[in-house]
Amino acid sequence: MKDEELLKMCDHTLLKVDSTWDQVRQLIDEGIEYGCASVCIPASFVAVASEYIRDAGSELPVCTVIGFPNGYSTTATKCFEAHDAVEKGASEIDMVINVGWVKEGRYDFVLDEINAVKEACDGRLLKVIIETCLLTDEEIVEMCNVVSESDADFIKTSTGFSTEGATFHAVELMAKNMTNGKKIKAAGGITTVDDAIKFAELGADRLGTSRLVKLLKG
Repeated sequence: MKDEELLKMCDHTLLKVDSTWDQVRQLIDEGIEYGCASVCIPASFVAVASEYIRDAGSELPVCTVIGFPNGYSTTATKCFEAHDAVEKGASEIDMVINVGWVKEGRYDFVLDEINAVKEACDGRLLKVIIETCLLTDEEIVEMCNVVSESDADFIKTSTGFSTEGATFHAVELMAKNMTNGKKIKAAGGITTVDDAIKFAELGADRLGTSRLVKLLKG
């Protein structure tokens, strides 16, 4: 796979707690230069980032995260976060599910929340983070069914803030169980170009990583 193809799949990501505008601006500059799919940044930077990208004459999408990283805020809170981010210029939203609901088998609650957040996104892309490291294989398959049935656009492996990020096993399992044209994002712990290629080969359509641009630049 060519470098350009990998970069077009890359959500160039900076979600550290101590992220600064200078770091976000550098991320944007790299995202523009290397033709990334988006930049994924904290919600507090969405407005200034969107303005900066417009002023640069670019159409690089801005992605942000909601209910992040734990996913147990209320549905109303997640909907507000999504609406606020879209109003400020985000064109992609990555939401974290309530993992506790999955553990309780309340998949109808999870589905209703996903659809409510998607409505708040006002037509923008919605990716659903299921935090695979906290789920059994059976729960991952059930979440594939939920996201496939939902109005969301992507299922996403991980926040990168829990016990483990994306794994080959989880992405392979997702690829076997996603339907209705829903796509897959692998995120968290993608540390080598070979890993990125492998995730793409297994079925990932997007790669959430802070390292890929640096690796390919090197």
